[in-house]
Amino acid sequence: MLIERNTPKDCLTKPELKKELPELCVANFRAFVECKNGFFDMRKRMRGNAPLSTGKYDDTYDKLSSGDFDAREEMKKLDVLNRNLSKQRQLREEEERRNQE
Repeated sequence: MLIERNTPKDCLTKPELKKELPELCVANFRAFVECKNGFFDMRKRMRGNAPLSTGKYDDTYDKLSSGDFDAREEMKKLDVLNRNLSKQRQLREEEERRNQE
């Protein structure tokens, strides 16, 4: 996005740019869309959306926000997460191809 000076909207709407998005960005976008859909979903109207935090990662977020973390370690975690998300995406695409045949 920043290298080629595309706007975030362009990256999400144009199919050729959407293919190049990192898996973590796609996952964040999917979570955002699900949250927005929860605002209009009448089945969730009385209950509301799920809570933002269960308290499980509060300590981790406190460390990250205060600057008390190892950047290399966090990058390793993001790389692992991105690899896992790309594997899931590949599996979904293979399953869709099998269903189409």
